[in-house]
Formats: sequence, C-alpha cells, structure tokens
Amino acid sequence: MANTEMKKTLGLTGVTVNAMALIAPGAFLWITYQIQASNNGGATDMWTGIVAALIVAFLTAIAFSELARRYPEAGAGGSYYFAEKAFLDRNKASHQRYARISKFLTGWAAHLFYWVYPGVMVAMMAILVTYILGQFNINLSIPGQIGIAVAFSIIVGFIAVRGISGSTNVAIAINVIQLISLIGFSVLAISFRMLNPLHATQWAHPSSFSIVFPHSLPAMLFQSTIAILILVGFESSTSLAGEAINPKRDIPRGVILSLIIQGLFAYLFEYFAANYAICEKLVFVGADGSKLTGMDAAAASGAPIGDLTRLIGDAMLGGNGFALMIVIAITVALAVLGTTLAAMNTAVRVSFAMAQDKEMPGVLGALHSKHATPHMGVWILVAVSAIIGSIGVLNVTALTGITLASNIGTFALYALICFLTFVTFVGREEFHKIKHATIPFLGLIGNIGLLVGVVWIGLGTPGVSADATQMALWITGGWGAVSLVYFVVTSKRTGKAILPSTAK
Repeated sequence: MANTEMKKTLGLTGVTVNAMALIAPGAFLWITYQIQASNNGGATDMWTGIVAALIVAFLTAIAFSELARRYPEAGAGGSYYFAEKAFLDRNKASHQRYARISKFLTGWAAHLFYWVYPGVMVAMMAILVTYILGQFNINLSIPGQIGIAVAFSIIVGFIAVRGISGSTNVAIAINVIQLISLIGFSVLAISFRMLNPLHATQWAHPSSFSIVFPHSLPAMLFQSTIAILILVGFESSTSLAGEAINPKRDIPRGVILSLIIQGLFAYLFEYFAANYAICEKLVFVGADGSKLTGMDAAAASGAPIGDLTRLIGDAMLGGNGFALMIVIAITVALAVLGTTLAAMNTAVRVSFAMAQDKEMPGVLGALHSKHATPHMGVWILVAVSAIIGSIGVLNVTALTGITLASNIGTFALYALICFLTFVTFVGREEFHKIKHATIPFLGLIGNIGLLVGVVWIGLGTPGVSADATQMALWITGGWGAVSLVYFVVTSKRTGKAILPSTAK
C-alpha cells in the first residue's frame, strides 16, 4: 500500500540549509551577473538594487514566519494552506467565502514562481557547463547545450525522488563549499583593487562609496527586480512543515536564518567585492574581433565572474588564474545543483498539497511507495524544467525572459502573503501592530512596487530588457489563462462554488 504521509526527518538545521541551498549566493554571483550587467546604463546600481530587494525580502520573510508559526500544521501546502486558512478562520461567512479564490490566486502565483524557477536554474547550469568546456576548447552548439539541460533535469529528478533527507545532506555540503569559495574570491577581488598589480586606471566604480550609493532610482529598482531571483528561497521552508519534526518552532526560524546568512551576509559582501574589482583589464573579444572592456565586457560574456576570477588569479596567484577559475566554477556547479534540487522539492510539494485538495490533477498528489515523495510531480517538473531550460540557453534575452517570468510569480506570491498576514491576525488577541500590520503593509507595497517595476521599467528600457519583459508577460499571461480555465472547469465538474453564497 502506498504511503499517504511524508516522513518527519528535519530539524532546524535541515529546514534552514534547504532554504539556504535555494538562495545559494555562491552560484548566483556567477550565473546572474551577466543579466545584471546587461541592464543598459543601470549596472552601477547592482549592489543598491540588491539592498532594495533584500529589504523587501526581509519584510516578506517576517510575514511568512508569522504565518508558519500560526499554522504549523500546514504540511507541504505552505503559502497555499495559509491562503485558505486566513479566510476560513474568520468568524463571518462573508469573509470565509473568499477562501477558495484566495487559494487559487496564491496557488497560481506560487506555481508561476516555483515551476519556472527550476527551469531557469537548468538553463544556467547548461550555460555554466558550456563555459567550462569552452575553457578546454570544447565548444558546444545550441543542441549540445539543450542536451546538457535535459540531462541535468533528469539527474536532479532522481535525487529529488529519493527524499528530502538525501537532499538535505547534499544541501549541507554544498552550502559549506560555496560559502568558503565565495569568501576566498571576495578577499582576492578586494585585494586586487587595493594592490592594483595590473595598474588599472578605469574602474567600473571610482570608489567603494560609488558601489553602495544609488545613482538612479529607476536603475536601482530594475536591478532589484532581477535581484529578487537571487534572494528567493527563504520561504521554501514553509513547504517543509510536513517533514519537519517541530514545524511550529523550526519553520519560522529557518525562514529568517536562511535570509540572514545567505542574503544579508554573503550577497552584500561578494557583490561589493566583484563590483569593486571590475576594470578595463577585464576584456571580452567578440566573434568579429571587437573588444569590450570593464562592465561592457561583463555584459557580453557568458560567465563574467569566471573571466574576472581568471584575471584576478593570474595577477594575484602567480599566473594560476585558470586553475582558480575552474575550482570556483566547480563549486558554482555544485551550488546550482543544490539550488535546483531545493526549488524542485518546494515546487512539487506545493503541487502535492493542491492535488490533495482536488485543485490540481490527482497525479501530482501521488506519493512514492518507498520514499514517500511526490514522485509523479517530480518527473512532470523534470520535463517542464528541461523545456524551460532549453529555451533559456538560446540567448541572454531568453534567459532574462524566463528569469523575469519567475520573478513576476515571486512578487505576486510575496504580495499576497503580506496581505494574508494582516487578514490572518487582525482582530485576534495575538495581533501585533508592527509584526501583523506595519511590516506586512510595507512588504505589500514593496512587492507591488517591484512587480510594477518589472513591467514598467523593463518595457521602457530598449534592448534586452524590453524584449525579455515582453517574453515574461507572454509566459505569465499564458500560465494565467491555463490556470483560470482549469479552475473554472474543475469548479463546474466538482460542483464547488468559486465564491460560495452566504445565504442560509
């Protein structure tokens, strides 16, 4: 007989490191720097954009942690469960009737985020492997990169099916490795600027103050809409309540701890160091022989941090830049593996909860007889990730487009959670003006602002940003249409009212 419940194996460490694996600063500096540098005229606000996104992320993390503390029985549902309970637990029937529509909107946003995100990571892994092989004069064509994307998706699927305990062990090892490597890189990058062994004269930032000071509000906001991709993951802990030994205590803690360690410490340090070291000595040679330098070279290269690492290693480590770059690249590959695995684990658990609730196809609610994991959902997501990843390797516009589509889902989900926090606690004895009103309100405004920024600033910035934003809107609209049709059809088939009547 098949298992009907997940196994409770996770303590605070397990909950936290799974979320940390999804945030993965050691990976994202490498794999998203080109996207951030490609923002026309706005690359100088990369660090401040991360700060803005980090503030919104912390506001949202507090909202998530409060809901997780209020509903430790959420199981795999996480945000989806919170959305229903926020209204069902109200005293008035006129409020309770919004429970199902709340679940639908939250589930739709969660899937746009969680089901696109692993595909983004698959694309980035394929690009990373292509770059590494290229250093050994093995140049892959687009079909070759697509093959890597498909193979990587399958590998992650095999690990995910075996259960969260195995994923946790992988996450612990990967987190330790990437934190050590990024500290080492950051120290070298800062030393490179301060010692200036190559006598560079044209720095992307004339001083350290330039890195931490905003230059343009629109540029900073658009950078923050990209930066949210590197920060999301702290909330993934909430989908692990069904496998946590003490979810009431450990899930809220894991949400905040993961963001503090990976976001506040690791990201701000490593992005400062990388931007501090960018200078005219960083060169990219195009296929036509044209040369770009500095931040322009970073925007054109498929792996600007790899190029920068090699430059720094040659200058600071006696010509051993190639070896240093390969070592860092391997740690990045491990971190991408951990990120993709954590993202896939979160995505299929939200789908599992919705399937158990008859709001998604029943196949997504099937548990493996031995490992007690939603294995059918894993393999379906493997196929989806392979397709999205294959699109992402085509060019930087496609990669940015799928990234922004995932981010749109993120902002929508985070805004809903902030709103639901207020709905959950207002009028209750435990209501706190700061934790349950001020912080969720600021988080709501911040997430809506970034969501608007994705579209408004993106469409208004010619080139990669505008084209990628249009692609993201098509993906969002397509998923929204499919979700709405399924919701309406399911409602008619099962006899469930979308908005139940309050008449007695």
